[in-house]
Amino acid sequence: MALTRRLLTPAILILTLVAAAPPTRADASPTTSFTAVDIASHDGTVLKANVIAPTSAGPHPALVFISSWGLNDAEYLAQARAFAEAGYVVLSYTARGFWRSGGRIETAGPADIADVSAVIDWLDAHTAADPSRIGVGGVSYGAGIGLIASGHDPRIRAVAALSGWTDLIESLYADQTRHQQAVWLLKLTAELLGQPSDEFDRIVDDYFAKRNIPTLLAWGAVRSAETYLPGIRANRPAILLANAYGDSVFGPNQLVEFFGALTGPKRLELSPGDHAIPELTGLAGLPNHVWTSARRWFDEYLTGADTGIADDPVVLRVRGSTTTEAYRNWADVTGSTTRYHLGGAPWYDRSGPLSEGATPEAAWTESFHAYGDTVAGAGVVLLSNGLEALTGNPPSAWLPAVDRNRGAVWETEPLPRGAAVRGITRLHLTVRPGAATGTVVAYLYDVDALGVGKLVAHAPATWSSGGTQAIDLALPATAWDVPAGHRLSLVVDTEDGLYLDENAYGAAVTVTGPSWIDVPMR
Repeated sequence: MALTRRLLTPAILILTLVAAAPPTRADASPTTSFTAVDIASHDGTVLKANVIAPTSAGPHPALVFISSWGLNDAEYLAQARAFAEAGYVVLSYTARGFWRSGGRIETAGPADIADVSAVIDWLDAHTAADPSRIGVGGVSYGAGIGLIASGHDPRIRAVAALSGWTDLIESLYADQTRHQQAVWLLKLTAELLGQPSDEFDRIVDDYFAKRNIPTLLAWGAVRSAETYLPGIRANRPAILLANAYGDSVFGPNQLVEFFGALTGPKRLELSPGDHAIPELTGLAGLPNHVWTSARRWFDEYLTGADTGIADDPVVLRVRGSTTTEAYRNWADVTGSTTRYHLGGAPWYDRSGPLSEGATPEAAWTESFHAYGDTVAGAGVVLLSNGLEALTGNPPSAWLPAVDRNRGAVWETEPLPRGAAVRGITRLHLTVRPGAATGTVVAYLYDVDALGVGKLVAHAPATWSSGGTQAIDLALPATAWDVPAGHRLSLVVDTEDGLYLDENAYGAAVTVTGPSWIDVPMR
């Protein structure tokens, strides 16, 4: 492990430094050089940081950037220099337990939150930062820590939370289903590039063994911004939330709910891609819409500039296109909801209907077995949805190849005018399982005339007791345009590589009525 860390350290730092050195703008203000500093936190733990600032007399607005999981303070060099050239004092630090910062990984626990206040104290004491104009930002881990800290430290007046979370349990254990690829990635990164705490190791071991669940839930609640909503509302920082529709670590629905509960200045941006992909090029100093929003956000609420960003609280970038849509609030995203009822497949067809209008009779059934996966799938964590951000193509499958012994398929008639899917699709399934525990995964596809389906959204659900189950699933929020003549198709099977299923091999799953899917339309 130590050898791996030594090999990775120079390679990552060199790549980061090279990428973070775009040409200085002609209109940029003079700045100091980057200065490496050690900051003793509240408990004596030393945090490694760097500082860059304008050379002009202060006081200046100030920003604190917190490193992502597995990265260090060099992550933000390009953005830190750009903000310093715009008049900000900028301090970036490596979260405790990672790289050369002291302590052990606390996973956004109380010690991490207290670190943010200690860093702000250091800024106040050692720089020309204006303590009344402090902003906090970060990607992923840094986003989550900064957002929680804004409920504890009233000096934080603006937050840019990029690819963060607000409900850690929703991220790791939604609908009682464990997200194996995401958690394995977090575990591996922590072991390679940090010093995990005993608590972290114990929680991860319990997670994969599915034991001590109440302890897991309590641990996650302490590390969720939604727990600290009263403090955040009281402090009223201006909060920018930016995530990807296909974030396979921190799904977007929790951000939608949290955004609705905020009472201060707020903005929600959703883009195609996966975890930390929308803002990635900005870390290299390249033009990037997320970092442009972060700049406008901090300028608006820390310098008093009128950037116009407050006029559009909700911004959606439509997948597979260059279209950007702005809304006054989340309720305006969905114009109407179309309910499609599931029905049984006729003898001459392998797919059941998704029928708009009259409710089909409840006597139908569709059965399949937990014999393994089907061609329907959500892909690989970070990679599959990350490629969509580059190519515009989400994970796809040829739906006639779905093994009807392992899954079931329902589809609409061709949609003559297509459909603009906007918002959160909600699925209600009545399931009669053949085993006391089990998992199903539901996929909504946009299907062309050849049967090729592009994945619009998906979600898993797990049950832990026998008997008929009423499963209600909220699929991740999305913005997707279905072309005229295409169909919407729902696939339900029992396995996906992203998740740990709890199916007994060969156990039957029977879907019956009443079952329906509510598709939000613009």
